[in-house]
Amino acid sequence: MVVVLLLIVAYFVGNLLMATVIGKKMYRQDIRSAGSGNPGARNAGRVLGKTAFLLVFLGDALKGAIIVLFAKSMGMDEWLQLMCIFAVMAGHIFPVIYKFRGGQGVSTFIGGMLAFNPLVVACFVVVFLVFYPFLKNFSLVGLSAMALSPLFLFALTKEWPQTVAAILVVAFLLFAHRKDLISVVKG
Repeated sequence: MVVVLLLIVAYFVGNLLMATVIGKKMYRQDIRSAGSGNPGARNAGRVLGKTAFLLVFLGDALKGAIIVLFAKSMGMDEWLQLMCIFAVMAGHIFPVIYKFRGGQGVSTFIGGMLAFNPLVVACFVVVFLVFYPFLKNFSLVGLSAMALSPLFLFALTKEWPQTVAAILVVAFLLFAHRKDLISVVKG
C-alpha cells in the first residue's frame, strides 16, 4: 500500500511542470503556446533565455531526485526507486492537470538517476562528451547516451531487477522522444 501511494504521489509531483510555472510567474508567458509548445527546459531556453533553461532544468530534475531520495529514505528496493522515477516521469510527460500534454522527461530522468546512482549519470555524460563532437546532434547523442543507462547500471551492480526496471524507464524516455528519433532517422 505504501508503494502504491508513493507512486501516485510521484505521478502528481511530476505534474508540476516547471517551464509552465516559471514561464507564467517570472516571464508572464505560457510556454505551451510559444516555440515548440513543449513545457520543458529546451523550449524554455529557446523562448525565454538561458536563465529560464537553467531554472526549468533544475526544477524538473529536482522532482525526480526528491522522489528517489524519499524512496531511499523509506528503505525501498532499488527497482522500486526506479519505478518511482518512471512514475514522476509519467506525471511530467502525461500530466493530468495539463490534459496529458507535458514535457519529454529528460530533466526529470537525469535528476532521478543522479539521486539513484550518480555513477550511471557520470557514464552517460562521458559517452555524450565523447560522441557529441563527432555527431553534432544533441538529441541523438543525448538520448543514445541515456539509453545506455541500463547497461551501465548492470555493469556497476550486476543486479537484474534494477536493470530490468531501468530498461522500462529508458524505454519510456525513448517513447516520449519518438518524434525526435523518427526525424533523426529520416534525417
